[in-house]
Amino acid sequence: RDRIKEADCRFGFILDGFPRTLVQARALDKMLAEEGACVTKVIELQVPDEVLEERICGRWIHKKSGRSYHVKFAPPKSMKLGADGKPVPESMKDDETGESLMQRPDDTATALVKRLKGYHGETVPILDHYRPNGIVREVNANQGMGGVWKEVEASLGR
Repeated sequence: RDRIKEADCRFGFILDGFPRTLVQARALDKMLAEEGACVTKVIELQVPDEVLEERICGRWIHKKSGRSYHVKFAPPKSMKLGADGKPVPESMKDDETGESLMQRPDDTATALVKRLKGYHGETVPILDHYRPNGIVREVNANQGMGGVWKEVEASLGR
């Protein structure tokens, strides 16, 4: 509540990844109403579940620096593939330091199933909550960054 009263929020603000549940959405609506405001745009970035698996499960990071890699889109120079066509974990090294890369615990296929279940069970109802207000905009996020950004900008227009 205090943060949205700051000068840089007087013409609006973006909440990324919040609310995550219908309870949070209703609490947000109540808080904003008390301030004489309301949610005016909701942008849903649409990506098929199978594409998310490729994107998320292919991510590797260098923990110390935060540099990120992807087995398909930005592989480390050291990457070697096993007989199964998947990267050999021991070969995943940071390009700059040669130190081992890691996958975050929530970037695995098992964790993704749980995350997608949460999305479909908890986030989709938020979209349904705001849809009757005519403020939900759908963006095809299964395209290049330029296309996604163009659609996001159009969605934010008045």
